[in-house]
Amino acid sequence: MAATNAMKHRLPLDDHAGEPAALSKSPIHLLHRAGQCAADIFTAEMAGLDLTPRQFAVLLTVSKNEGLSQTDLVMLTGIDRSTLADIVRRMLKKGLLQRRRTREDARAYAVKLTDEGMRILAEALPKVQSVDERILKALTPEQQATLVADLKKIVDSLQLPDPRNG
Repeated sequence: MAATNAMKHRLPLDDHAGEPAALSKSPIHLLHRAGQCAADIFTAEMAGLDLTPRQFAVLLTVSKNEGLSQTDLVMLTGIDRSTLADIVRRMLKKGLLQRRRTREDARAYAVKLTDEGMRILAEALPKVQSVDERILKALTPEQQATLVADLKKIVDSLQLPDPRNG
């Protein structure tokens, strides 16, 4: 009887490996799955560099904006303050970044790439391009541009204050 009740309450399945149809249409689920796949590809491509996607984002952002404060890095990368502080600490230990107190605010740090950070970034850039190409290869160039534009819109809209919160 219990098995019969369980069968009656099963969710409809989509044609994607027994995944419930509700998941196959859920943006949060699909973004999470795509993110997992992208992270796996990134990790495989970066073997030997010991670099995470967030560390790459920090390296690239600092390379384009030398002397940024960690607060500026939070705003430019979208990485939360405590996570960014941990990432910077790890990258300091690896010798990829250096930091110093800013002249404007003795409490703030300005972050700069080291020579090793520049070397790792230069080695990582073509690998990241390869990762991006692999992630997008199932799409036409037009679909690729649309996907990236749509993802930017989603990120931008979700970073705005929620009007329900007053």
